[in-house]
Order: sequence, then structure tokens, then C-alpha cells
Amino acid sequence: MQEFIRRALSFLRDKQILHRLGVLVSITVIAIACYILYRQLRNIDLAKVLDALGRSEPRAIVLAGLAVAAGYFTLTFYDLFAVRAIGRADVPYRINALAAFTSYSVGHNVGASAFTGGAVRYRIYSAWGLDAVDVAKVCFIAGLTFWLGNAAVLGLGVAYHPEAAAAIDQLPPWLNRAAALAILLGLAGYVAWVSVSPRQFGRGPWTVLLPGGSLTLLQIAIGIVDLGFCALAMYMLVPDEPNLGFVVVAVIFVSATLLGFASHSPGGLGVFDAAMQGIHCTSDAPFVVKRLGEERARLGAYAWRSLLDNGVVVANGTDAPVEDVNPIECFYASVTRKRADTGQEFFPQQRMTREEAL
Repeated sequence: MQEFIRRALSFLRDKQILHRLGVLVSITVIAIACYILYRQLRNIDLAKVLDALGRSEPRAIVLAGLAVAAGYFTLTFYDLFAVRAIGRADVPYRINALAAFTSYSVGHNVGASAFTGGAVRYRIYSAWGLDAVDVAKVCFIAGLTFWLGNAAVLGLGVAYHPEAAAAIDQLPPWLNRAAALAILLGLAGYVAWVSVSPRQFGRGPWTVLLPGGSLTLLQIAIGIVDLGFCALAMYMLVPDEPNLGFVVVAVIFVSATLLGFASHSPGGLGVFDAAMQGIHCTSDAPFVVKRLGEERARLGAYAWRSLLDNGVVVANGTDAPVEDVNPIECFYASVTRKRADTGQEFFPQQRMTREEAL
């Protein structure tokens, strides 16, 4: 059976059939992506976008764009470092850059990045003689670089400004700072551990030689620079008031990234949870439009009807003690989307039915 498959693949390859099928699949994927992009963007008013850009400082937009470009450039060093760490310095930088850019773009958008991103890397690196085990090692070391950088940025940022993390995890600043210092101590311990003697991870052909102390510091630096540019792009577009400061934005960005990865597995399988409290909609109504703008608020703020119509199960609740434990107020907000005190209505087209709210 294996010999038959080998001969069949050889025949398809000799006749250029596999290449043509690959081109056809690529064109199909691009066409589907363009259609989905069109569906996602068709309700956006271009005039409003241009108006928002016109009211923004050109300098801030340019600097944010440069930060994004620098972030993508830094992304290529994940693969450059990983491929050289497994002893394949013969693979040129342009191939590393192509593999890093495409694998992260596909993996993070399609989901299940460990598989989708790995498949993209294999498609590119196999042409340079890397087998599946080599590509798995590249994925592991690139991922290690990313997580070391995340840990470093989060540890340094929270240790310096623990209040920023407190706004997310609702923990006392002193506890956040203690956790940050523990993360930094863990990083220092890991660097010391790999500096003492060569360390390995895995078994048999899957064994990976971990980078030594100096190379691990380089890994951390790559991660810090990458995340720093990403956070800087967001910081340049944050309004002047309130003045958050770059460290706060960086801490929030990294925290949100980690929370996104925590929920990445279900998302990669096509499963999404929507835990929203009806009372939050009307509590936030007075300032949501001011903060997000009318278009984003209409399309994405507590968009229960849009989610329910697409088969999402919305888990409702009172969210006590943040809100009052009385479920009737939450039920009223879910069904009417009106504030009980002022009668202010917040995009009523997104209301739930009584049964859905219950």
C-alpha cells in the first residue's frame, strides 16, 4: 500500500498535477478569504472611516503604522533564531521571514495554530530539507521565544505598574506585584538553569537542545521587542485623555494576548462562549458610544441578537457583586435594553426575547 501511494505521488508530481492542484487550492482559499473579508467590511461606512482618520493626528497614524511594520519585521526573527538553534544555518533569512509571516498569519486567524501554522512551516521548510520532526522543533523553539518574551514584558510591566493589572484581574496591586516578581524570578532561574550545562527537552528523535543562557537572553529580547512594537502601535492611537501611559497599555495588551491564548483552543475548534450580563448593557449605555463610536457600538457592543441568530449560546447572569444580585433588573435590561432610571434605550434591535433572557 505504501509503495502504491509513493508511486502515485511520484506520478502526480512528474505530471505537475500536484503543483496545479496546489495553485487551484491557493486561488480558492484566496477567493474565499476575499469574500469573507467583504462580508465583514460591507457594513462599514467608508466616509466615517475617512472622517475619523481626518480628525486623527497624521503623525500618530504614521508612527502606529511604522510600529506595526517593525512588529512584523521582528516576527521574522522567531523563525530565524529557531532554525539556527536546530543547526540549520544554511536556510536563508528570506525563507525564515516567509515561514514566520505566513505561519503566524494563517495560524492565528484560522485557529489551532499548533497545527495550521506548523503545516504552513512544513510546506515552506520541506523544500530546504527539513522533515516533520525538524519543523516541530522549530515550532517549539519559536513558541518558547514568544512565551519568554510575554513573561518578561508582563513581569517587568506589572512589577513597575501593578495597578494596570489590577484593573483586569481585580487583585490587589501588592499581590500583582508579588506575582510579577515571581515571574521574573522564574525567568532568572530558567536562564541560570540553561546556563549551567546543556539542557534537553523531549525524547528520542523529538529531543530539542534548549538554547543556553546567552541565547535565552536573546530569545527574551526578541519577544520583548516584538511585543513592545505591538503595544506601541496601540499606544500611538490611544486618545490623549485619559493619559494611560505606555506601560499601562503594554500591560493591558500582553494580558489581553494571554487571555486570548487561554481561550484559543475552543476557538480553534469552532467553539465560542459568550458570557454576557444583560444589566451591563444598560449600565454601560451612557458612555459606550462616547468611547467606541456609534458604528462600533451598534455592531459590537452587547450584540446579543446577532450572536443568538448565529447559533451562539449567550450565558446571562446578574454578575453580583459587580451589579445588584436581583435578577429582575437583569431580565428587564435583556428584554428591553432600557435603563430603568432614565429610560435610555441602547440599540433595541439587539434585544433578547423573554425566553432567551430567562
